[in-house]
Amino acid sequence: MLIFIVVAVLALCVGIALNRFLRPRLGIQNEESLRVRDLVGPLQTLTVLLVAFTLAMASTSHGKAKEAVRTEANALENLAEVAEYTPAPLRQRLRADVVCYARAVRHQEWPAMDAGHGSTAPNAWSTDMRVAFKDLSDGHPSFSLLANANKNRSEARQTRLAESAPTIPDTVLAFMLASLAVSVAAMGLATPRQNNKAHLTAITVVTALLTTALVIIHDVERPFAGTVAIPATAMANVEHETTQEYRDAHGAADLPCDQHGNETKTK
Repeated sequence: MLIFIVVAVLALCVGIALNRFLRPRLGIQNEESLRVRDLVGPLQTLTVLLVAFTLAMASTSHGKAKEAVRTEANALENLAEVAEYTPAPLRQRLRADVVCYARAVRHQEWPAMDAGHGSTAPNAWSTDMRVAFKDLSDGHPSFSLLANANKNRSEARQTRLAESAPTIPDTVLAFMLASLAVSVAAMGLATPRQNNKAHLTAITVVTALLTTALVIIHDVERPFAGTVAIPATAMANVEHETTQEYRDAHGAADLPCDQHGNETKTK
């Protein structure tokens, strides 16, 4: 992220330096500035289009990740509710799996997504859910509801993990940064050497805006890291609610996991 700012500032300085020292040697007069700008206009347009396109891509990815988080939490909560209608031993097992899965996702997988990957901790509990379903026959009233809720949870988790990784290749970001640098330098070269305070101010503002756009793109395309990271609020709510329901229904019975969703010997 810092490299975007550094390159933009350097490009602006280079553009001003070219305006001061190169223009006189090239013999470019103030009245020729418009023609110079005409030459660099297509490059500026390309830069703006690239920024707009990649910003739209990053925003779409961020939105998908946010929706997946909400869907996963809702599916997990639904699974816990449907477990109410299963036989007593299976009911306690599924409730425990839901609590431990929520803890593993919140405390282990969420931090791992900062680096764009997941954790294996939730897998133990999602696997145990599927094993527990085998104790129900296909004809049991809650079987299809449990299977559907678990399917929605699994699909949402896969989407969440997929969107946690950057969607825009580094080569595209590098090309955008290079286009920004060349565009800013070219604008500096095209600026009149006299009575140019307004021009320099405009170039500085444009540079700041384009650089800010690149920083936002870099931040938004990583939905679980940075200043606009998606919090684990939904999963934390599910963890709190299902833990309380488990305590209310089963008293002092130990959960098969610790506070971070790791399996314990009591499982």
